[in-house]
Amino acid sequence: MTDQPALPDAAPELFTWEFASDPYPAYAWLREHAPVHRTTLPSGVEAWLVTRYADARQALADVRLSKNPAHHDGPAHARGRTGIPGERKAELMTHLLNIDPPDHTRLRRLVSKAFTPRRVAEFAPRVQELTDRLIDDFAQRGSADLIHEFAFPLPIYAICDLLGVPREDQDDFRDWAGMMIRHGGGPRGGVARSVKKMRGYLAELIHRKREALPAEPLPGEDLLSGLIRASDHGEHLTENEAAAMAFILLFAGFETTVNLIGNGTYALLTHPIQRERLKASLDRGEHALLETGVEELLRYDGPVELATWRFATRPLTIGGQDIAPGDPVLVVLAAADRDPQRFADPDVLDLSRRDNQHLGYGHGIHYCLGAPLARLEGQTALATLLTRLPDLELAVVPGDLRWRGGLIMRGLRTLPVKFTPATGR
Repeated sequence: MTDQPALPDAAPELFTWEFASDPYPAYAWLREHAPVHRTTLPSGVEAWLVTRYADARQALADVRLSKNPAHHDGPAHARGRTGIPGERKAELMTHLLNIDPPDHTRLRRLVSKAFTPRRVAEFAPRVQELTDRLIDDFAQRGSADLIHEFAFPLPIYAICDLLGVPREDQDDFRDWAGMMIRHGGGPRGGVARSVKKMRGYLAELIHRKREALPAEPLPGEDLLSGLIRASDHGEHLTENEAAAMAFILLFAGFETTVNLIGNGTYALLTHPIQRERLKASLDRGEHALLETGVEELLRYDGPVELATWRFATRPLTIGGQDIAPGDPVLVVLAAADRDPQRFADPDVLDLSRRDNQHLGYGHGIHYCLGAPLARLEGQTALATLLTRLPDLELAVVPGDLRWRGGLIMRGLRTLPVKFTPATGR
């Protein structure tokens, strides 16, 4: 038995608010009838959507698809409408999502040491501390909005700690990131203003850290200090590159985890048998189902709906469709991860699924650098919620929930829940 969605009779309308609530029937139609589909995006940019798993893996690793927006050959009014709003004006374009080797290789090498398994494991107690503190703030109330009170602030504070943003400044980042969340599917101006404020702050913070940098690195040195040290020791990292790197880690690192926690919690609450399986395993002190479960939640309703922009640098063919040089290509991770040609019963949530090479964090050289940290945060958040609030349930019917309809990310605007108030911990 499967939960296979009913397919639309004709080509579905994409990127509407109704589509954002449940895009999976539309993606199933595209996989079957138009697996590499040319469409006009809400921004006016024409792009190819790649929806089948095999084609998606090919595209994500294809060197003929560049990350550099300079390769976009669309009409003049459409150029500049790709990427993150405001990043061009704020001189934040030189980050990992917009560049190719060899610059991509150089910058990724500089920052990858912050996300090694050992470094992430060392960060686990801080993630648990943040998780418990946030739950403490609403546990005695008996109700909460898990997006704004939990899933949203947790990764913001975590990535700020990792970067080395002083604690007294972290609420500013929470405010700026909040503007990005609120305007994710609406006017671009709010996002652009937040980007500008982040850029100004990061430039000033880099200047302050450079002046105070000790001669030798200290144990547990923050990532921003490490980037400055690398630039001062011949790694050819410009201040703009350092600021852009910090910005993209904040921008890409927080919303993906917000959606992992939010979408994942919602999926568990609407699949009570799976949720009880996970809770029972946690009560026994077992974590194997938690680990496979988070991977399944990433596949089933992952935080990133479409991979970030790619642009053809020369003619190529994907899924039998010819792509011209300069054409934008968007790989639909949400569609690929429900492809029945790759996953058995793809519309069924199975936390114990083993054969699960999902594309939730991409594939190839642009595979998400922060995936180990996001997994840690997701596992910690979900395990702690189920353990500390065992009777957690939705406070509204699922149809009342609203989803942010952005192009790249997909997540809930709010997640109202209720539970028995805690009497102490």
